[in-house]
Amino acid sequence: MQYEAFIGKEYAPFTFEVEKGRLRMFAKATGLADPIYSDEAAAKAAGYRSLPAPPTFAYTITMDAGQSFNVLEDMGVSLPKAVHGGQRFVYHAPICAGDVITGRQKVTNIYDKKGGALVFIETEIPLRNQLGEAVCDLYSTVVVRNG
Repeated sequence: MQYEAFIGKEYAPFTFEVEKGRLRMFAKATGLADPIYSDEAAAKAAGYRSLPAPPTFAYTITMDAGQSFNVLEDMGVSLPKAVHGGQRFVYHAPICAGDVITGRQKVTNIYDKKGGALVFIETEIPLRNQLGEAVCDLYSTVVVRNG
């Protein structure tokens, strides 16, 4: 398989500042009506430092930081041949408005199925806040169709 040399490759670290407006927009777009996602007083009353990031917002962080396609581009994969095969999140602490999140993507595994017709690329991106606390680990799988 031509992609195995990429297993273990790490990409440059990235930084993302979490903004209140972006969190409110994401919560509204995903149908979250709980006031903790739009009202800072409600968020603080619930024990958050500020507005908390809704579930799956961590993936938006990685997309905005340009991490979605860098692996595929690096491998020379044509985007029309790739599909998002899976996403998993492991949360450690809340991500809140005002946080500065850093992360670094790593290719953790690449394997094929169906005699090489399908190639699975697995990556992980651990995210930390400005205090150095682990906030979320993202695990993604992209499936590439060959032939």
